Amino acid sequence: MRACALLRGPQDTPAVLLDAGPEFRLQALRADIRRLDAVLVTHSHADHIHGMDDLRIFSREQPLPVFSDPECLHDIRNRFDYVFKKTQEGGGKPKFELIPVTHGESIQAAGISVMPLALFHGNLRITGWRFGDTAYLTDCSRIPEETFSLLKGIRKLVIDGLREKEHPTHFNFRQAAEAAFRTGAGEVWFTHIGHERRHSEIARWCETWAAGKKTPGGKPLRLAPAWDGLRIPVTL
Repeated sequence: MRACALLRGPQDTPAVLLDAGPEFRLQALRADIRRLDAVLVTHSHADHIHGMDDLRIFSREQPLPVFSDPECLHDIRNRFDYVFKKTQEGGGKPKFELIPVTHGESIQAAGISVMPLALFHGNLRITGWRFGDTAYLTDCSRIPEETFSLLKGIRKLVIDGLREKEHPTHFNFRQAAEAAFRTGAGEVWFTHIGHERRHSEIARWCETWAAGKKTPGGKPLRLAPAWDGLRIPVTL
């Protein structure tokens, strides 16, 4: 399914969603999501926000905070204009509180400290996210130098790795692996993966590329393709 992620702790603790693509409802049912307290949006392409209408069930009591850069929030306001207009309720509609972020300046999302990071998706400037020892960088083809500085100390990384062949707006496997290795993260997963290769084939490619490579701490690099339902322990 489309790339997204959920940051949550034990039951009845805050939960933060990263992007809401067209299959969000199916993903939410499968993951047994019973609460959401904030949403972090990477960019406004359809495969990352066109499930936002299904957030209505999580915003009945109060508006759901939605964080992203100002350009992305402008697109959300236009794409879901009915949310912000006074209309008949009918079956209800989601309630959003759109909150702009500045790349490189930490925010509090549902009480969790999160760092928005500048990325480039082709020529489009978008947002990656760091929380504790982990970073989520989807849909990128270039990472600015200032963002590499803000990634120092991460241990785990989810990064855009579309396919083997180069692409104008996404990292291919080699580019993603090289960028990930530069961050110093010891555990790395590709996301936003295409369908030209089977999961097992991509896993073999990752194992071959990572063979013999070590992190700054001297541990072997672990590189693998992500999968639907993957769980990654995060230290905040």
